Amino acid sequence: MTDDTMSTPTPGIESMPAVPPPPPRRRRRWPWAIFIAVALIIAVASRVDLNYYAVQPGTAVPVQQFITVPADKGHRVAHSILLTDVQIAQVSALSYLYYQLQANTDLFPLEAITGGAPPSEFTAQGNLEMSQAESSAKAAALTRLGYPVTSQAAGAVVAATYPKTPAFAALNVGDVISAVDGTSTPNATDLVDVLHTYHSGQKITLLVTGSGSTTPASVPITLKNTLVDVGGGVMQTEDLGIQVDDQVNYTFPFPLTINVANIGGPSAGLAMTLGVIDELTGGSLTGGKTVAATGTIDAQGNVGDVGGVPQKTIAVENAGATIFLVPPQEFNAAKSKQSKGLQIYAVSTLDQALAVLAAHGGVVPPAPAHSTPTSAPAGG
Repeated sequence: MTDDTMSTPTPGIESMPAVPPPPPRRRRRWPWAIFIAVALIIAVASRVDLNYYAVQPGTAVPVQQFITVPADKGHRVAHSILLTDVQIAQVSALSYLYYQLQANTDLFPLEAITGGAPPSEFTAQGNLEMSQAESSAKAAALTRLGYPVTSQAAGAVVAATYPKTPAFAALNVGDVISAVDGTSTPNATDLVDVLHTYHSGQKITLLVTGSGSTTPASVPITLKNTLVDVGGGVMQTEDLGIQVDDQVNYTFPFPLTINVANIGGPSAGLAMTLGVIDELTGGSLTGGKTVAATGTIDAQGNVGDVGGVPQKTIAVENAGATIFLVPPQEFNAAKSKQSKGLQIYAVSTLDQALAVLAAHGGVVPPAPAHSTPTSAPAGG
């Protein structure tokens, strides 16, 4: 026998030719291309900030945790006043639709939030406004309780600087300017008046105390005529390029601190003032009610307008508040989100706020004969 590796056809059966293997299949790459393209679009859209901020409900927390008074003057507070805030986020091209679909979220143009200042200064502005509100709240509360409070004009504090102006690189939000070329500027009006005597191209020297510092330093600046957007699309020529407020230093009869953490802006002024009064009196200012408040405050006890009140109304309702004190300008905005268990009152002064609490069973201290902080001579 021979071993033959070649097979021979079987009689009666036709041999079939070998079937060639199927051609290799091409993988479709377009799904991966679409995935990569979508990922790139999302990545780019998340980095493209629009000129809008989203305002959403924040929280309402007891103000008492931020207030410290001497142990021999403090009282146990039965029901603390609630301060409230909002959550603010700059809107990107990616998040725009998301915020549009969220209930109780409002979108505002950037300038409505920052007042025309660059977004890079937004946090510093909030910190400055909160610091000013804390000082005014202490002055208003102590004055209302009959304690002696003195105030002293200490210069012009930088509230904002405009991009591309001489001030933008030389000054920071919170800096206090107390003199120009040796001429004292005890307040914002004096500073503006002095600056009007100079012109573009001149070099000036400002006496500046940096935020958190107590030692002034000389800051040379060359003025330059610059066209800037001061908000609302209004173009204005600036030689220096700053917004300023009055810097006022108060002297109090005893140590008193308010230190609100992680919240910026001035809108907690009324709540802080009521909190100090409650802490220094019998601790029954609310009459057993859960009271929330929003509104700016000045040293004379005047309550001012704030933003985000619809969202704040939701926040205080979520916290269980039954009374909400708001500035008159924001009464209708608060009412638009009012629930059945919440009573809302418009107050334009500290005394009006105290009258509301007294009507609800709160123990309100009697008003002193004199309730205006006295002014000390302006410093040099």
